[in-house]
Amino acid sequence: MSVVVNKAEAGKMTVAKFGGTSVADYQAMLRCAQIIKNDTTNRVVVVSASAGVTNNLVRLSQENVSDAERSQLIADIARIQFAITEHLSCQQTLDIEINHILTTLTQCATQQSLNYTLQQSDEILGFGEQFSSRIFAQVLQSVGVNGQYFDVRQIMKTDSLFGKAQVELNELATLAKSLLTPLLDEQVIVTQGFIGSDAQGNTTTLGRGGSDYSAALLAEAIEANNLSIWTDVVGIFTTDPRITDQARSINEISFGEAAEMATFGAKILHPATLIPAMRQDIPVFVGSSKEPDAGGTRIQRQVDSNPTYRSIALRREQTLVTVKSPQMLHASGFLAKVFTVLAKHQLSVDLITTSEISVALTFDNPHGSTQALLTKAVVEELEQLCEVSVEHGLSLIAVIGNKIHGTKGVGSSIFDKVNDFNIRMICHGASNHNLCFLVPEADANQVVERLHDTLFTH
Repeated sequence: MSVVVNKAEAGKMTVAKFGGTSVADYQAMLRCAQIIKNDTTNRVVVVSASAGVTNNLVRLSQENVSDAERSQLIADIARIQFAITEHLSCQQTLDIEINHILTTLTQCATQQSLNYTLQQSDEILGFGEQFSSRIFAQVLQSVGVNGQYFDVRQIMKTDSLFGKAQVELNELATLAKSLLTPLLDEQVIVTQGFIGSDAQGNTTTLGRGGSDYSAALLAEAIEANNLSIWTDVVGIFTTDPRITDQARSINEISFGEAAEMATFGAKILHPATLIPAMRQDIPVFVGSSKEPDAGGTRIQRQVDSNPTYRSIALRREQTLVTVKSPQMLHASGFLAKVFTVLAKHQLSVDLITTSEISVALTFDNPHGSTQALLTKAVVEELEQLCEVSVEHGLSLIAVIGNKIHGTKGVGSSIFDKVNDFNIRMICHGASNHNLCFLVPEADANQVVERLHDTLFTH
């Protein structure tokens, strides 16, 4: 018997998002299905690709993939998905559907090897969520929840900037109200994160990690009351628990603090996730699908505690670009020229510091990207304006908290403990919530561990 929302809770809606490890295999999906069943306010479920699938798709989307490697990658994807469907009573019907998608994937991957395009890359990368959403809808059915597959590309309309497409928000809101909201009274909709479609119907992607963002956009579009992000850890931690076993879960955190954490490397949330939630004041819960009763982190506009230090975020694979020109001295317009070049190539600067004749800029190189963001063409265009130096192999460390720029002793509390490391760049004062600096990648873990011991343990 299917579970539907009862009349008393008809006015409440939660969008639940499950990450790749949460839908990695049958047992993981079954745990997620129970989470949905136990709270009938869950009306929309957004899923990532099953763990392991996206990495294979990233490789398939690249150039120079041999026939043998392509076959092996697709076989690995099939193995992951069929290991889940074999537990379902509808296995035969579902496997036919999965095989059909695998055939289409094979055709796309073969075409990509013959004629590489970014458009084809997005098409390939979008297959993972198509598999997992179809399968999870059937897992929901198996536990008595009326779960139904929904292709998010019907409503998640974007531009044609393949690889990092921008969502057309007004169109999303309109289409969600007409095509999605009417379905929610009698069924739980299972759909995809990460993907959308442009005006020509081509599949687009919002960038790796965009499943959280998709869920937040959908929550905004259907005017949901809550957004739940289910992952493999119990909420947001004071730092990455893989770096120090002293890291501890945070019960509550403000939108402002969480946005800084997401921006500066906390892997638990995609940086853009909180923007729709903040626009509509939708509380966000982050918890573990493996331990749904163990609590988690609540993110909302107002919180009861506002400590000076809330967390330490780490973001690896940073590029530091220094542009230098005597023309900057007592001159106006130089920075505008530099940023015009960056805007032309659609590059976003993270940190910036200036001196009399030079400017230092940092750029993120997201793990798993299929192309370098700072290309040779960008550097060559900047070199027409000034002297350019580029440094790789750096990590960005951000101390997140409250009133950091107005609290005495913050600088000494932080830098006295790491004065035996080479600090490449410091950015402080632009935000009330963070102090950031760059260190060599080889030193990053040790710096974070030492700072965490100082700020959170003692």
